[in-house]
Amino acid sequence: MSVATLPVPAPVPALAAAPADRREADPARLATRPMRCWLAAVVGINAVAALVVLVAATSLAQAAALAATTASLDVGLAALIRQQDVVNGLFALATRTPVRWPLRVRAAIAQVHQVGAGVHVGAAISAIGWFAAFTALTALAPATPLRPAVLAIAVAVLAVLATMAVLARPSARESRHDRFEHSHRWGAWALLVLFAALTGVLAADASVPFTTALLTTPGTWVLALVAVAAVVPWLQLRRVPVTIESPSDHVALVTADRGRAVRIGSATRIARHPLGQWHAFATVARPDRTDFRLAVSRAGDWTARFIDDRPEAVWVRGVPTTGVGSVSRMFRSVVWIATGSGIAPVLPHLLGEPTPAHLVWVTRNPEATYGAGLVAEIRAADPGATFWDTDAEGKPDLVALAQRAVAETGAEAVVCISNKRTTLRVVGELRRRGIPAYGPVWDS
Repeated sequence: MSVATLPVPAPVPALAAAPADRREADPARLATRPMRCWLAAVVGINAVAALVVLVAATSLAQAAALAATTASLDVGLAALIRQQDVVNGLFALATRTPVRWPLRVRAAIAQVHQVGAGVHVGAAISAIGWFAAFTALTALAPATPLRPAVLAIAVAVLAVLATMAVLARPSARESRHDRFEHSHRWGAWALLVLFAALTGVLAADASVPFTTALLTTPGTWVLALVAVAAVVPWLQLRRVPVTIESPSDHVALVTADRGRAVRIGSATRIARHPLGQWHAFATVARPDRTDFRLAVSRAGDWTARFIDDRPEAVWVRGVPTTGVGSVSRMFRSVVWIATGSGIAPVLPHLLGEPTPAHLVWVTRNPEATYGAGLVAEIRAADPGATFWDTDAEGKPDLVALAQRAVAETGAEAVVCISNKRTTLRVVGELRRRGIPAYGPVWDS
């Protein structure tokens, strides 16, 4: 029977959507609504802070100093909220939510993956506004000996922030992702240097001794904290030997061992060269084992070269970062929807977590594409898994498949791992129908 003809079950009553959710016209916007709320909250708080500065500042110089402090706080927040250990901490806190709590409460807390995205973007936008204000106020304030140097550095900071923001727009990220990655990586290091220079020049230009000004400026401590957070992952840089199997020319199954257990539901960033491109892949780990696997699918120049060249080793840095799939621990049972290599983030949960789960995997000829061994492993982990071969059956209605699986299994939530457009559509449509659904949001 074609999925298009399947009867669509009614939503589970306990999961009925809030009326506000149903008013969202675009499923993608509904899927990212929590992120946008956090973004608006951060920008709103900064707007209130700007009003306070306007009222409280007694001079242009004082207003400029307050703008510089607030800008540094926003830049620090934007950087720290995306740091690996901070992300892991947020997930660890959220996933400790007891399953005995009401479903509506757990469903809301499970949106933890959107907190970091919204706060990061909101803080970055606010930082641009504060630095623009700082630059203008400094130019209008009474002259000081080092004002030209302060203005030059401030303009440079503003230029880097604006460039990063422009290249991080969704359309720019999708059309030139490598350019986005380079701008964020090198722009972040440039900002760290520029902030250090600005902090030093402002302290030297102050009316109090240099050391006193430096140690009493909040920006100094924000800078120090961000610098530590940025350096720590690089102190964990390692070159790790790998073995690679290619069941087809579409995918490479990579096995590596970091010598310590890898958290289930995390992603590992790898690179061919330390200063080259870094890419995150879901880590297929098992409890009590230090080796792990990655599934690299052909989706661009870097992955194509990786599959064709089969390197003998890769570089890893930092710690594996917890992914959205980890919210499955907060529910009594879940339905996993995966397409293609989206099976990689799902498999470790099927293999190593006690949460009852049902898998719906939509892919082209699973055995031929990913290998009979991997398919057998999935069947062993979930004997009732649904395999949809798109070569034989065409493209399914993922929303109908997910809704039927929820009705048949009584699952409390759905986690969808697919490409951006499909994930946001499926997550949004399921939420519209009153089913808690989760997936990556691709905002950082």
